[in-house]
Amino acid sequence: MRLVLLHARFGTLELLRLPAYLVPTLGFPTLFFAIFVAPHVDRTEAPLAMALFAGFAVLGVAFFQFGVGIATERQSPWERYLRTLPLAPGTRFAGRILSALAFGSASAVVLIGTALAITSVALDSGRWLQLAAALLLGAIPFALLGIALGYLTSPRAALPIANVLYLGLSYAGGLWTTPEELPRRIAAISTYLPTRALADALLAAVTPQPTSVRPWLILLGYTAFFAAAALWGYRRDEGQRYS
Repeated sequence: MRLVLLHARFGTLELLRLPAYLVPTLGFPTLFFAIFVAPHVDRTEAPLAMALFAGFAVLGVAFFQFGVGIATERQSPWERYLRTLPLAPGTRFAGRILSALAFGSASAVVLIGTALAITSVALDSGRWLQLAAALLLGAIPFALLGIALGYLTSPRAALPIANVLYLGLSYAGGLWTTPEELPRRIAAISTYLPTRALADALLAAVTPQPTSVRPWLILLGYTAFFAAAALWGYRRDEGQRYS
């Protein structure tokens, strides 16, 4: 556990020294929300929009901190050095996930603070706790997807692929609108996407609708799948570069 925390700490400190990463990651989802969403929601819709865009914010951290970041780091001498140390892939993955949860939480807090300032969001303390738990737990499979993307793509391909996945999954999963508002054909696909499961979990946290285990079972299945893909990508990259 100590190695996991150290890895998370140094990864977080490294990114904090990069304003070119920090500012867009924390600011883009909030800017999107403030310009295109906040002016058009009423008191009933504001908590739903806030919750969904907080998920959108967390998703961006997963794709760009890992998908792009890892693909770039793989070329560095520091990464080559780390591969010589007796660190299990699970230790590195866990450290990266903790770092992602820290940045994802910061991005979500900026967005939620903006929503509180410019919309009529009002939730009781229990709903806030449920929303926080849904965001933190729901971020884990996407952090693993980002790790898999980082190890399976080249540095040049990582950014466009991350953008396509980030925007495509966000829209098709219902993070920009409620899932019920999606076009019929997109909605048929949406049911099977991890972002739709995240959207359903977030909406359940801020509305009085009965809580369902289905979104969490879907997210758990994707967590296992993305973890396997991340481990395979890590081993594949290790075999290509260090065998």
